[in-house]
Amino acid sequence: MISRKSLLSVGGLSASVLTAAMLATPAQARTLSYASVYPAGSEADKAVHAWAEKLEEASGGDLSAKIYPMSLLSASEVSAGVRDGLADVGYLLTVYFPSEFPHINLINESAMQTNLIDPERLNGMGTFAFEGAITEFMFFNCPECMEELKAQNHVYTGNVASSGYGLICTTPVVEPDDMEGLRMRVAGSHWSRWVSEFDGSSVSMTISEIREGLGQGALDCTISSLPEITNLSLTEVVTDVTVDLPGGIYAGSSGASVNGDVWKSLSEDQRKAMLKAGADLTARTPWLYEKTQEQALDAVRENGGNIHEASAEFKEATRAFVEKDMTTIVEYYKDRYDVQRGQEMLDEFAEILDKWVDLVQGVESVDELAELYYDEIFAKVDVSKHGL
Repeated sequence: MISRKSLLSVGGLSASVLTAAMLATPAQARTLSYASVYPAGSEADKAVHAWAEKLEEASGGDLSAKIYPMSLLSASEVSAGVRDGLADVGYLLTVYFPSEFPHINLINESAMQTNLIDPERLNGMGTFAFEGAITEFMFFNCPECMEELKAQNHVYTGNVASSGYGLICTTPVVEPDDMEGLRMRVAGSHWSRWVSEFDGSSVSMTISEIREGLGQGALDCTISSLPEITNLSLTEVVTDVTVDLPGGIYAGSSGASVNGDVWKSLSEDQRKAMLKAGADLTARTPWLYEKTQEQALDAVRENGGNIHEASAEFKEATRAFVEKDMTTIVEYYKDRYDVQRGQEMLDEFAEILDKWVDLVQGVESVDELAELYYDEIFAKVDVSKHGL
């Protein structure tokens, strides 16, 4: 190790010259700790391990990651845990921290607007369109989102999203009247308002508590993406699944949320590798969720459960709710969290989402989707400024 005294005197060279020489030395390989909030073997866990492989590949071996599934930090601990360096990277679900990430949550909670887009135009690609739109919006159109993350010593390098949300229940829910009195776990205020619209009651709990809640009767339903049935081992406690309501996805996730000090310590090439891996995670997570929905439903059927579609009346009532709720979201976040630019944000986001509905059409593989996200979003991020 070169002492400060030596640095100032060796060969008459200035400190600045020697410091520059030291910084030019290739960085040593390092292993980052990643706190995952999903169990080993789940679809989310598979996507995270693929992210780690892509990170090592993109960095030429300079960076690798050790994944800790549901052990290092729980979902409710990731914000503070990554902030304080208990993990280098984490799977940050912003819904658990409403006062810390209100701008991010506002955009995420507009996801039911996909119910308002012509299904033929969406062509089954609504999840991928929303994922692309929210990722682009976060990076380039929402300085408030970036400031919220920075305030918690987090740096955004990729997003994750679910597939469409349905009703995973212990009782059939097909008509609006079936909702009355039911206790439903929700993952956002918009779904809570939807539950209230149809006379149910909403319950807040982390993903690790859902199985016990359903099994012990504390919950009648969880409003979740359908692959969570198998991801969270719910098949033995679920009897009825409604596949097409309430709709929307969960995409309020800084899927590879990096500790700010760790990010600053990386070279620009290493940051670019993080973003390359981030594009893969952004694509792979929703792709795996979408492609495993039917497997989850089959698991319910094999266990004697029933799969339902909502009635036409229930679908139309939900559509009317969503149209009204786009205004309610703005008012809710202004009143509760002092979000001043809510309507402007939603208007900007709607334009980006409309663009992404077209961009994702024709994508046939997860690699194509990752390449699209990288070219359209991640490659445009200035790593000399982002997160600094």
